Amino acid sequence: MAVPPTVTVKIRDALLFAKKRALETGRTQQLELGEDLFVRIAGDARRFLLFQLDGEPSREYAAAVATALEFKAPRFGWHQGETLRSLTVEDAS
Repeated sequence: MAVPPTVTVKIRDALLFAKKRALETGRTQQLELGEDLFVRIAGDARRFLLFQLDGEPSREYAAAVATALEFKAPRFGWHQGETLRSLTVEDAS
């Protein structure tokens, strides 16, 4: 049985697809961006959380994701959950 070929997807394309899906469904979409880096895009597609399972994400990563999601005026903050500290980003435009 032949193994299907690997398909490479640009992260920007995956983020924009997740943003579109969040808007269509009104539900949060989560993507794994790296081995230990995740993004949760809110159902309104105007906010997202960036988090790591071990440590904290950098503002530079959050700015890159905001740019990929085409946020015009991103506002950055922090959210402290029970086990994780997440960077929050909201499009203020």
